[in-house]
Amino acid sequence: MDQNTWQLQDAKTKFSQLVDSAMHHKPQFVTKHGNNAVVIISFEEYIKLTKPKDDLVTFLRNSPLSENDFEFTRNKDMPKDIEL
Repeated sequence: MDQNTWQLQDAKTKFSQLVDSAMHHKPQFVTKHGNNAVVIISFEEYIKLTKPKDDLVTFLRNSPLSENDFEFTRNKDMPKDIEL
């Protein structure tokens, strides 16, 4: 068994060690009935994986729709009176 692979039962009993290994070393793999079940990673690694590559402005500028000329108009009518 690899150093970073844990059977579920071992992961349960040594959870603190599992978390410490994920935080300070590399991702930890947990198996259930011999099959890969989950991967435990540090919070910093999670942020790296889920952080968008571009900011919103760059994303919109690179959109295929950025070439289209959209005209947006605003309705200037007054809202309806509502009796409360």
